[in-house]
Amino acid sequence: MTRKRARGFTLVEVLVALMIVAMGLAALMVAVSGAARTSGYLRDKTWAQWIALNRLSEVRLNANKSAQSTDTSELQFANRTWHYDTRYFDTSITSMKRIVVRVYAGDAKTKGNPLAESTSFFGTALAAPGGSNAVDWTQGSTPTPATNGAAVTGTAGSGPAGVTSTGATGTRVTPPTPTPQATPQ
Repeated sequence: MTRKRARGFTLVEVLVALMIVAMGLAALMVAVSGAARTSGYLRDKTWAQWIALNRLSEVRLNANKSAQSTDTSELQFANRTWHYDTRYFDTSITSMKRIVVRVYAGDAKTKGNPLAESTSFFGTALAAPGGSNAVDWTQGSTPTPATNGAAVTGTAGSGPAGVTSTGATGTRVTPPTPTPQATPQ
């Protein structure tokens, strides 16, 4: 009598298949948790950079703490506690200081590396914030040699067509720039 063999998987084959699936799922979990951890770190780093830039703006607008060499404080931002230290350094220009703000996650007792660091300059050698809006940037101001040897104020072609520029010896009118015309087809 011949016996028919039953079809199916042996226990060893099932265990090997389960082991392969378990290793694949473990690798997938490591990848997902790494992406989540990176996302959280980038979120914290972005918030810390915002805090640092806010602090630099605060220092430049208040201008009364620049006599100190360092300034530290804590604050609540995005439902978390952060602390920063602001350091003031002298520069080669006596009326200007370099300001460095470092932002850390947690309260002031928390040790660690800063999540963000921003640098700015402050002093009387710099214009007030927004002061460049009073300057007409559409006109050039660097002297350029004219064709007849006279200096002309303005950069050639920097202003709109037909603008008159005066130089050391006379007046020069910038001719309009021709625009190409489309040909009908």
